[in-house]
Amino acid sequence: MQSKRIRFKNSNGQELAAYLDLPVAGKPHSYAIYAHCFTCGKNLKISHYISRALTQHHIAVLRFDFTGIGESEGDFSQTNFSSSVDDVVSAARFLDENYEGPKILIGHSLGGTAVLAATQEISSCRAVTIIASPFEPIHIMDHFARERKIIETRGEAEITLGGQQFILKKQFLDDLSATDMHAVIRELKCPLLIIHSPKDATVDIENAARIYQAAHHPKSFISLDNADHLLSRKEDACYSGTMIAVWAGRYLYIEHPPDESGAAGYTVTSTAEEGFYTEIDADGHSIVADEPVSAGGTNQGASPYELLSASLGACTGMTLRMYADRKGWPLESVNVRLKHDKIHAEDCENCPESRAMIDVITREIELIGDLSESQQERLLEIASRCPVHRTMQEKVAITTRLIK
Repeated sequence: MQSKRIRFKNSNGQELAAYLDLPVAGKPHSYAIYAHCFTCGKNLKISHYISRALTQHHIAVLRFDFTGIGESEGDFSQTNFSSSVDDVVSAARFLDENYEGPKILIGHSLGGTAVLAATQEISSCRAVTIIASPFEPIHIMDHFARERKIIETRGEAEITLGGQQFILKKQFLDDLSATDMHAVIRELKCPLLIIHSPKDATVDIENAARIYQAAHHPKSFISLDNADHLLSRKEDACYSGTMIAVWAGRYLYIEHPPDESGAAGYTVTSTAEEGFYTEIDADGHSIVADEPVSAGGTNQGASPYELLSASLGACTGMTLRMYADRKGWPLESVNVRLKHDKIHAEDCENCPESRAMIDVITREIELIGDLSESQQERLLEIASRCPVHRTMQEKVAITTRLIK
């Protein structure tokens, strides 16, 4: 994905720092807002992985730091749950004025409770997802019983989270207690997806049950087995992002307008900062490439050579289907199995060095259908005439230039 640093103002005129995550190529079909957990910030790994999964489905994501958190302006001690809700609404207003109103609201932990409360003020919203969210905002104070007593007697207290100190004041507690989430959830007009782990030790799964019971249909629940509250394992965050994108697609009523970005007809790749994980946009179709762990990758996608073999296999099957249909032959399906190897070319007459390596792709074709021997042999001949096969056997001119 591509990430743009942006800043927008909340209702008090303070600038909030954000990333706008965009697809590798082409225009987004929809926009989403991601609200982070209590004091977490936009840079937490879960937000990155969820954004990446959504952008692969051509959904842009605005993830931002709440007031007084991370790179955003403001004094955290002066904020409360209501101000967090207002920040979500301000983020939606920014998207609406500069891009397109958000159709998906996503929140993690207290950020999920905030997006639930903000939904009624965001007319563009079509779907809401909450991850490990408490039913009531005041739930977060269950983990700060000592500090809560200090706040109630002295008016404020210092808490430590993630190695950072934050000041909470009595107005923060009062505001948390004042919100009637049961009424908010009952009035929710959008489909709701709840993602929660039965093993969550920070926000018990009973919170998910209460939210689900309060909400009207359509509503869905995904059990994120064995995940912790922060979804610190990459696979949990990536899985959540993929499921959100697939689920939300049912409610977004996506139309595919002509691509005017200049990316139409192109294959665009974007390789991550670390490792070999590469996102591919092939004229609007998302693919992931990677390398196996043994080669220094994370094995989250096919290797470049596997994709090369796949293109030959796909072209082979399509070519045989086209030929058989034109002839009226009873070909039911084509299965192609391919393997790429590099071998020593000691006996190659045209190789400049006796130890030179050549590429060999072994292709095995299975033809399903009541075909005669002669028909099968003819289709085997036709396989070598598929366009990708011909391209791979010809000298290909590749022109490379630097984009500035």
